[in-house]
Amino acid sequence: MSPHPPSIFNDVIGPVMRGASSSHCAAALRIGRMARSMMAGQIDSVLVEFDTRGSLATTHQSQGSDMGLFGGLLGWELTDERLLNYESGMEQSGIDLRIDITPFPTNSPNIYKLTLANESGQHELIADSTGGGMIEIQSVDGVALSMIGDCHETLIFHEGDCAALHTKLAQHFDPKQILLHAAGKVIEIKGQCFLDAQIQAELRREFAIQHWLELEQVLPVATPPYMQIPFRSCEEMLAFNGDAERDLWQLAVLYEAARGGKSEEEVLQHMEKIILILQESVEIGLAGTEYSDRILGPQCGSFREKMESGGLLDSGMLNEMILQITAMMEVKSSMGVIVAAPTAGACGALPGAVLAAGKVLGLGLREMTHGMMAAGMIGTFIATHSTFAAEKAGCQAECGAGSGMAAAALVGMAGGNLHQALAASSMALQNMLGLICDPVANRVEVPCLGRNVLAASNAISCANMAIAGFDAVIPLDQVIHAMDGIGKTMPCELRCTGLGGLSVTKASKQVEADLKKRCCT
Repeated sequence: MSPHPPSIFNDVIGPVMRGASSSHCAAALRIGRMARSMMAGQIDSVLVEFDTRGSLATTHQSQGSDMGLFGGLLGWELTDERLLNYESGMEQSGIDLRIDITPFPTNSPNIYKLTLANESGQHELIADSTGGGMIEIQSVDGVALSMIGDCHETLIFHEGDCAALHTKLAQHFDPKQILLHAAGKVIEIKGQCFLDAQIQAELRREFAIQHWLELEQVLPVATPPYMQIPFRSCEEMLAFNGDAERDLWQLAVLYEAARGGKSEEEVLQHMEKIILILQESVEIGLAGTEYSDRILGPQCGSFREKMESGGLLDSGMLNEMILQITAMMEVKSSMGVIVAAPTAGACGALPGAVLAAGKVLGLGLREMTHGMMAAGMIGTFIATHSTFAAEKAGCQAECGAGSGMAAAALVGMAGGNLHQALAASSMALQNMLGLICDPVANRVEVPCLGRNVLAASNAISCANMAIAGFDAVIPLDQVIHAMDGIGKTMPCELRCTGLGGLSVTKASKQVEADLKKRCCT
């Protein structure tokens, strides 16, 4: 189980970003931003190391890790247009950059090891991309930590009387926010803000502090000091609900309000803004997109023409879903702004299903918001007990998760109840277990587009089955645990490394070679 209670807007529906992959682009940028703030915005040199056995060794260029990391080191935002020209931005910065692919001990395929230097000194940061754009800073200067970017982090390295320093800090922070590491020689403060400069100066003088590092908050939802969430599993949620007969979206709003210290209306308004971004992304995709370094050109326009002229097989709402999914995926592949829901590689299935259902059913913004909140609740259970990272559990953790989330959303939008939504989610995820991640030419396009469409097709089928009273048999919590277990036993070649499946076919290698020629001319 994740030690950090997920937030719908941190871990599940988001980030709002550019790039092909949330695990690569968004997570890398957030790691870069925290590393930059640790160096007080001044970086003279940086050594980036990727483990030879990890996914980043083969995908850091093609899936956008370099783009995200360099953008973060330069202080850019996730939606910054300059990310498309990150290489020139890095060159102009004057930062001496080196990337080494080298073996070193890791506990994850997505580890970033950074050694940064400026005139004040040198520091090492080791971080993990944990899926869907989420990160964990695992160590700084050899001190084991756990930072996910949900607050402002202060690290105080002190060889003197840490007990007295701790007592002094407790005048400004709740004791629960002050952690001791390295046998009491390093103090970590998880705050809603940094100490102001005057108090810092006083503490430095009084305690002769060795050095002081600050790492900025990079997630949209901060963790309140006294957060108490109502439940962390589907079983706990049902017990909490009791006889209240709340819908899934209502439970999601209660959860997220408690998780982020926000009002219920603030939570709903946050999701409404996300839906407006999704709608704009689809419109951009339908208008046609261009980008040189991609496999597939614009295809949604021809699909829309065939659909509107009656040239396709009649599949009702599903055709509208395919159209919206394709438009969204094409925006992603052209480095436009999308929402990772729950990941960038799976950014089409859930949003496409919800937007299409809203359009066909004639629903308004608030009703679609309810659908996305319901999906977000399912996503928190997955984030708590498993992962969204294809590098750790294959595409079942991305498109599979998106399908289970979409099924629950569709049931709610169709007027179904809580138990039907959970049954639909369970069936949808069951159907996607074991799905591998084997991107062609190391790009997040093929077979990603088809698998997003598959995820939505599966979701609408399971939603209808649940509404009709089909028995899911296996409770959702148990399906999530099964998915996690499958991911742990899946060969690394089938987990987004480009070393197995479709990735190693003759056609894939030819596409990769053709892309290299195209981008170099």
